[in-house]
Amino acid sequence: MTLHYSDIENQVDALVAEVGTQFPTARNTPSFYRSILKRPLDILLLVLTAPISVPLILSLALFIWLRTGASPFYTQERIGMGGRVFTMVKLRTMVKDADQRLATFLEENPHAKAEWQRTQKLKDDPRITRTGRILRKTSMDELPQLWNVLIGDMSLVGPRPMMVNQKNMYPGRDYYELRPGLTGFWQVSERNDCSFATRAAHDASYNSNVSITTDLAVIAATVAVVLRGTGY
Repeated sequence: MTLHYSDIENQVDALVAEVGTQFPTARNTPSFYRSILKRPLDILLLVLTAPISVPLILSLALFIWLRTGASPFYTQERIGMGGRVFTMVKLRTMVKDADQRLATFLEENPHAKAEWQRTQKLKDDPRITRTGRILRKTSMDELPQLWNVLIGDMSLVGPRPMMVNQKNMYPGRDYYELRPGLTGFWQVSERNDCSFATRAAHDASYNSNVSITTDLAVIAATVAVVLRGTGY
């Protein structure tokens, strides 16, 4: 019997959904994988994918620079494990005056302001460039975060990196017990339709289910998200 890609995709989605909807409150004691193997696995996968990821990042950076004349990389402070602040790197997807444009847009659009307050994201974000929309749809704007994984700020799988000004909004402590992830339960689930509180529930679920099986399932599901272009 031939196993088609769609069958694999459905199996991966079902596995992640099963784990991600448990939202248990009890935390597992640190496992061998979590405390010993998770970090080396991150490094191994980075090394194995570097011949593809590094040229791709450099090519996209050059394209962005040629299109905009601005720095192709965007940095922002995020909260890491234990509450430590680190500098996260992404490919630029926004206009130069992004913060001011967002403030003006939210002030003039109450519905957008309510959406931002609920999810900390906008489906119709006026800051995003045309190239940026493509990068976000394919999640390729996140690729420079591989550097953050390499230096230990992040992990391949973990909670969505939280902005510093979101700290007081976050319920619970699960986020602070984990390295933020390049991908994770949130990234392969509702994304734009997910409230900030639900993000915290995803973090609690992942914190209680950290294992090599879970991480590999999330990575496989991330590939499906990228191929479907359902990012952003």
